[in-house]
Amino acid sequence: MQTVKTLKIHFVTIADLYDFVEIAEKYPFDIVLMSGHYKVDGKSLMGMYCLDLLHDIEMQVHTDGGEEFFAEIDRFIVK
Repeated sequence: MQTVKTLKIHFVTIADLYDFVEIAEKYPFDIVLMSGHYKVDGKSLMGMYCLDLLHDIEMQVHTDGGEEFFAEIDRFIVK
């Protein structure tokens, strides 16, 4: 059974959104981003434009693995 890993991420620029989506599209599992009342597909650039970039964004990753993905997005993860 797949697990859901939840953590906070933060984007500073619009270019960060493009970079994130480019990385996310390489992986077969679902990535869901939530900000306020919005819940969007992390692989959808159009959906990402609905997010409030002034605040941290909750990310849910639906996978049992994903270590490579998390390593690639490390600069966006709130620590």
